[in-house]
Amino acid sequence: MPARLSRRDFLKCSVVAGISVYVAAPGSAALAALFERERLRPMPWDAATGKIRYRTDATAKVTGEKVFSFDMRAHDLPGWPRQQAHAMLLRVTRADRAYAGYDLSVLGAGLQPDRIVTAADLARDGVGFPPFYGEHMLLPEGQTPAYLGHAVALLIWHDFDRFRAAKTRLKFRDDLIRWGAETGPLQRDPWASFRYVRVGGATAYDDDAYSSLKDTPLFPSGYRKNQPQWPAANADGAIDAQGAAHAAAMAASLDAPAEGRLVLQREYYSQSIDTAALEPDNGNGWYDRDNATLHLVAATQSPQEIAEDGARMLAASALGVKRLVLHPCYTVGYGSKDHNPFPFYALIAGLYGDGRAVRLANDRYEQFQASLKRHSFRMRYKIAVDRKSGRFEILQGDMTGDGGGRRNFSPSVCLVAATAAQSIYYFPRSDLASTVIASRALDAGSARGYGTLQSMGATEMLVDEVASELGLDPIELRERNVFKSGMKNTQGAIPGGAQRADEVLAQAKAHPLWRERGKRKREYEAAHPGKRYGVGFGCVQKDFGTGAESGFAEVALSKDGHILLRQVAIEMGTGMTTSQAAICAQWLGRPADEVRTGEIEWPELPMVATGDPWLMSQADQDRHQGDPRWTPNRVIPSSASNSAYFFGHATREAARLLFTQGLWPAARALWGQGYGGGKLAPLVVRREDARWIEGKLTAAGLVPLTLAQLAAKAHELGLATGAIVHTFNRWQWAEAEFPLSGDDARLPLDGVALRWGDGSGAGVGTPTANGYRMIERTRAHYPPTQRNNAGVVYYSAIGTLAEVAVDTATGAVELLNHHSILECGNQIVPELVSGQLQGGLAMGIGHALHEFLPLYEDGPGNGTWNFNRYTLPRAHDVAVWKQSGEVLAPLSDTDPPKGMAEVVMIAVVPAIANAVAHATGRRLRELPITPEKVLAALAGGATPPSSDSATSENAA
Repeated sequence: MPARLSRRDFLKCSVVAGISVYVAAPGSAALAALFERERLRPMPWDAATGKIRYRTDATAKVTGEKVFSFDMRAHDLPGWPRQQAHAMLLRVTRADRAYAGYDLSVLGAGLQPDRIVTAADLARDGVGFPPFYGEHMLLPEGQTPAYLGHAVALLIWHDFDRFRAAKTRLKFRDDLIRWGAETGPLQRDPWASFRYVRVGGATAYDDDAYSSLKDTPLFPSGYRKNQPQWPAANADGAIDAQGAAHAAAMAASLDAPAEGRLVLQREYYSQSIDTAALEPDNGNGWYDRDNATLHLVAATQSPQEIAEDGARMLAASALGVKRLVLHPCYTVGYGSKDHNPFPFYALIAGLYGDGRAVRLANDRYEQFQASLKRHSFRMRYKIAVDRKSGRFEILQGDMTGDGGGRRNFSPSVCLVAATAAQSIYYFPRSDLASTVIASRALDAGSARGYGTLQSMGATEMLVDEVASELGLDPIELRERNVFKSGMKNTQGAIPGGAQRADEVLAQAKAHPLWRERGKRKREYEAAHPGKRYGVGFGCVQKDFGTGAESGFAEVALSKDGHILLRQVAIEMGTGMTTSQAAICAQWLGRPADEVRTGEIEWPELPMVATGDPWLMSQADQDRHQGDPRWTPNRVIPSSASNSAYFFGHATREAARLLFTQGLWPAARALWGQGYGGGKLAPLVVRREDARWIEGKLTAAGLVPLTLAQLAAKAHELGLATGAIVHTFNRWQWAEAEFPLSGDDARLPLDGVALRWGDGSGAGVGTPTANGYRMIERTRAHYPPTQRNNAGVVYYSAIGTLAEVAVDTATGAVELLNHHSILECGNQIVPELVSGQLQGGLAMGIGHALHEFLPLYEDGPGNGTWNFNRYTLPRAHDVAVWKQSGEVLAPLSDTDPPKGMAEVVMIAVVPAIANAVAHATGRRLRELPITPEKVLAALAGGATPPSSDSATSENAA
């Protein structure tokens, strides 16, 4: 094969807004020594058992060798200056007055910054945030801060000693900022509102009378005192007015329930928390003015955003930057580093470094003050239930979240919270509305659970209370109402695949923790005077996907059988590098030998996206899809739950094409010629009979062939030796027709490029780059844009039993044990699933019992928060040595793996709340469940509020 650009060179280049963008994946030119030699080890594959013994970065993780962006210094990076400068952001601690400048006199003459960057500098030079983040990257004088912690100046020191001394002197001081007139907090309309109304047919399987998928979601015409103004009800009016009429009819039915109907109205609160990623936000930038090139090392889940919007920022400036070289690094974030504004602050730090590399990195106080937070939500639910049958009839929900000072992903979280509220249940009629307000709180963005933790947790607590009112076993009530295959969700969409929450419920109902809970309660309380024992249950199904999932993958073979996998996905702690490598084994007999992640540029398959994949019209899609290089969305950021199913689909399809277009015809050629030049007796050999046995390919009793033999033959014959694919999913996979034979004539892909032989000769397709040829599709089949109204259709389910003891003297809740039952299809690497399950449970336990951030002036925006006052659960808090879990067996070996890294944290939250209710007879509806709240509940008094959360800014 021809020489190709290695990871020790700049891998790819594209041009965005006139700026050349080089994306150097982890392990490329600057980072090779640190990443490849220190982080990765050969894949520990056991061919006899077909298992990976441990993850590729396991040794580096346990020995402390794993390298993150936070570890980068200029002297580590070949070609960078030796001197490392350091920077910090100066932030405000109030948001009710006009900003009037800063005062750094406390530093004296010796510790003053070498460079101070303000909003005036950015305005002069034409530097600003990408539109996604709104205005005022640095707050101009005379303006009221949009939120607590709003940055007003970037301070740069050329040496570490002075930087460290100055930063220490600046900490915890409110006199650094000068203030003008009192203005009160900014008043802004909510970031978003969505409303989903559904009226089902005669049965759960009949056509809907009205739904968002069939008709339309409801959108407000405007806001009054932060309240959305929904369309006026009119049964004979426009389509949205008809939806409002159906909602009004539900409200009237709930307000005047018929005989035999139970109606419960309850309110729940889920608090703001810190995502507590152990790698704080950071970046290191260097502007090489002589070459007009900005180099940036950044910790991000969305490197494509930094590459594209960073280039647009630079192109719009007057600073003369012509090139952006981006080094996305291995990171950990679980949402907190997805569309995070911090990398853009690191970018401007590099711009103003006076030729020096500038490192901008939060310490833990700054991380609390500035990092993306989980949205707090207040949820008001009404449910109607038939008393005789226990069947749910109506669910009405009104949810209000606090999105903080910048919009970020608040509209998306708002939408998902509403669409997830049904949890695992079928509701014949539903009216679910969600609003996320703008406030002076810190930015809330993507966080593990993404709105569903809040809305489904409340639903699960409500369902338990309904069971109590009806005198039913809580799991029995769930079984009567569980969502089954073929039923429609609250948006009117039928979820994809088999729905298996009913199996989870059956397993939980039979578990000793549940079956023996009465006996255990009597025995425990008799043996532990002053303590109350309880067992609670929660069961949820979490969506995975965004409705515009997309990505690239390459699987390629060298002549000696070395497997290379390239992926757009970022390794963010989920073990994606290991699991994606393992996916190759199905078609190639063993995992990939080399995995490159965070690959953004794909000139071999030059797909182009236009417009917004969520907002585009059907007419726009129809107009563009005839272009074989067009796609609704090019790349999606990495998230906790999109690697197994979505990125895995790309890896699997690339490996499959490599097999069908390369290895299988190579095998037939080898079997046909025999060994020693003779012909084998003719046999019927079908591709479906092919099997990999201990790393060798055989079929129909023919001689097993090694991958090296097959690769060499494929190279010799000019067969496919590399495959690059592009995928798109709008709640179903886009498909396209290609000029390939057999089953490959129509594929669940919208872009394909193949390398034939060593890439130097002829082959099917249009030559592109690196020996590849694009196999231009002849026809595309994209899911209709109307499917965006489905909200979600892919789910994975989990049920969790929690066993607690409540100390009646102190109010402390002790988690004694917990057991979870997970449904996630075929596990790619079971050990990674187990790790995600345990980690997610710990996060959920923290949310239920420990973690809490005030939203406003006494919260993290004041710069004084750290782990000394923010409580994360420890090992003894999570029943680390007693906990257990199981995974339902897949229906068959063809079941796809499901995204499960978010759902695992949710069910334990209501399970603990329901266990406390079982223990004490009191229901606590505000999280976290603290000793103070428990004592108040036991005393029969009012439960202390969780937060200063409110539906309007002024109410705080």
